[in-house]
Amino acid sequence: MYYTVVLKHLGTVALLIGGSMAFSLPWAFPFSGVTDQPEWAAIFALGGTMAVAFAIGGLLLFIGRRATHQFFRREALAVVGLSWIMATVLGALPFLLSGTCRGPSPNESGSGVRMTVADALFESSSGFTGAGATVITDLEDQNLVPRAILFWRSETHFLGGLGILVLFVAILGQGSSAKAVMRAEVPGPTMETSHARIQHAAQAFAAIYVGLNVVLTILLLLEGMNLFDALCHSFGTIATGGFSTYNASVGHFDSPVIDTTITFFMAVSCINFALLWAVVLFKPGTMFKDHEFQAYMAILFGAIAFVVAFGLYYRDFDGFWNALRFSSFQVTSILTNTGFGTHDFDQWNASARALLLILMFVGGCAGSTSCSIKVIRYLMLWKGLAGEVERAYRPNVVRPVRMDGKPVDGQIIYHVYFYFALVAFMCVIAWLGLLAFETDDVWVSRGLSTQDKFLDCASAVAATVNGVGPGLGVVGPTQNYAHLHPCSKLICTALMLLGRLEFLPLLVLCVPSFWRRTG
Repeated sequence: MYYTVVLKHLGTVALLIGGSMAFSLPWAFPFSGVTDQPEWAAIFALGGTMAVAFAIGGLLLFIGRRATHQFFRREALAVVGLSWIMATVLGALPFLLSGTCRGPSPNESGSGVRMTVADALFESSSGFTGAGATVITDLEDQNLVPRAILFWRSETHFLGGLGILVLFVAILGQGSSAKAVMRAEVPGPTMETSHARIQHAAQAFAAIYVGLNVVLTILLLLEGMNLFDALCHSFGTIATGGFSTYNASVGHFDSPVIDTTITFFMAVSCINFALLWAVVLFKPGTMFKDHEFQAYMAILFGAIAFVVAFGLYYRDFDGFWNALRFSSFQVTSILTNTGFGTHDFDQWNASARALLLILMFVGGCAGSTSCSIKVIRYLMLWKGLAGEVERAYRPNVVRPVRMDGKPVDGQIIYHVYFYFALVAFMCVIAWLGLLAFETDDVWVSRGLSTQDKFLDCASAVAATVNGVGPGLGVVGPTQNYAHLHPCSKLICTALMLLGRLEFLPLLVLCVPSFWRRTG
């Protein structure tokens, strides 16, 4: 491990995160139109955090100023894993320093319960990873949550949506290290990178990402949102994050037009950005011929039809058009791991809720802003298992797995199996951890029912590790994570980071031999 190379890159990332907070500062002043008087607490918090980020970044760059070693995979994994941890910590500071409250105090009118360290880390991790889970119970009271802090909360979606280090490579480029960084930051079974073209690819993906944000912001402005709400909901949509500026999420606007627009852009944001780039180059056939895209659309439309049919049968909706409107939005929101809400799906029939829970573990396409397992892995798992079944009765047949007509390396299939096993193992461990901290006595003392605690904790694990946000029951679409034990919040914080980075860039940090000095 070449430590100076790692520190040099971490210093640059710290400077980028600190500098990005400057875009949230204007919203703390009256001319922004979202506050009547300067939000001095938010100004102090953002300014102070910027100073801390610049100091850390400057120090790390100074230490690594003479780093000339070649950048290998171990260094890339260390940079990616540590960058996300550092981003989470720095992103949490504005919540703490501003005195942001997670909700009103039950005992004192007009006062609030300030965020703890666990709360702030949870909220920051949820923003950067695009999970959209929150511990804030009242987003609309400026006495509890300053508007500038609320904007920073959504801005973390923008930074983390495509990937902090993808933007890092797109803006700065890192020569021979760019390929290693991109592979570690955007993992996936079909991720292909070229040393000569890696910065161009990062710039193309960043251009699509920024372009989608700009187009959606303009459309939401035309549809009646103000600039503040349009930007925040655009960040949450394209990054498939789900942070809203209202307690009722997108349902606050009660607009079929806004619902349809956001539904469309959520679905688009979970298409492989390489395919979207092909569309930009006037090659739409590339996208429509892609097997993962075809499977993704089939799952999306099939799930919508299922929820509409069962919803009408069980009378969850008032008429077909309402069923189509709310089902389309909510299924897309869950499948893409966005987490926006327009309807309380926790009150839907059991079949529809079960389907939504399953969709949390599906996600969008590889190379998109979606978290979760992703459609491509399910296709490879299906084909791999089909081959194993055939070999059971035809052991001499050698039939390689093919995707889009090309054979897939057996090592990639092995990694797909490994990834499914790893997800299952980590989810079970986290579920048992939540059950250990969320005892019956604690839940009763908070006025919660213990009847469905097993399912509620399981849905909390599924919603956070897959970057969805809202789960079922006490963490459902009309609830939040504020009532969880601090240790449970830290478990969920770790799950969000692990799920976003697909586990390995963080897990390797816990292996002592990983840190052994090279040379």
